Amino acid sequence: VQLVESGGGLVEAGNSLKLSCLFSGGTFTGYNMAWFRQAPGKEREFVCAISGSGANTDYADSVEGRFTISRDNAENTVYLQMNSLKPEDTAVYYCAAGYSYQSISRRSNSYVYWGQGTQVTVSS
Repeated sequence: VQLVESGGGLVEAGNSLKLSCLFSGGTFTGYNMAWFRQAPGKEREFVCAISGSGANTDYADSVEGRFTISRDNAENTVYLQMNSLKPEDTAVYYCAAGYSYQSISRRSNSYVYWGQGTQVTVSS
C-alpha cells in the first residue's frame, strides 16, 4: 500500500485548503483512513478519521466544525477540507491507513501505512 498526499501550501488565516491522499496497492474500502499532523517541536497528533465505508467519522476537538474528512471509494482518495484555518493549524499533515475490521481510532499505532506528509502553513 502506498499513500501520497497533495494539496498543502501557504494560506492566510481564515482561508481554506483541501488536502488529498491517493491510495494504491490494496483494496481501499478495506481500510479506515485518517489524517494526523505534526507541528515543529510537537508530537504527531490525531486530526480526523473515516471508516472504510465512509459511514463513520471522528474529529479532534481542535478541528471539529472547521475540518471535514471525506473519501471517494471509486477514486481511492481521501480528502481533508480545512476551513477557517488558524496559525496553530500549521503542521505537516500525514495521511494514514488502518484495517477496517477495527473501529476508527485516534491512536497512531492503529494505522499501518503512512504517507510522506504535506506541509500546511497558515500565516496570521
